[in-house]
Amino acid sequence: MNFMLLNTKWISQCTQEIFSCLDDFGSGMSSYAYLKHLPVDYIKIDGIFVRDLADDPIDLALVNSINEIAHILDKKAIAEYVENNDILDLLREIGVDYAQGFGIAYPEKISEENPPGGNQATP
Repeated sequence: MNFMLLNTKWISQCTQEIFSCLDDFGSGMSSYAYLKHLPVDYIKIDGIFVRDLADDPIDLALVNSINEIAHILDKKAIAEYVENNDILDLLREIGVDYAQGFGIAYPEKISEENPPGGNQATP
């Protein structure tokens, strides 16, 4: 049994009641083969392609490509490293589903008075 098939079966068993995300897609060991075979719900586009999106047409094409493939596979796309409104506007224009980075919000200190997502309803 090959590594990809083994991982696919394991992830399928683990994700029956939870959502899963393939992080940092586009760098390291990730490839389009992973997108096609791994049963994940979200594809997180590596920030190395996002941070210069407004100035680099190749990065724009790569992010657009990853986003399109994610949507064809019925997955949501998340862009990390969104540092300003120019990048955010381009991501909206090409249809990326979610954005993460200082251009959206700065990290918050975790405390009892200010828990992360403190305005969220509790089950």
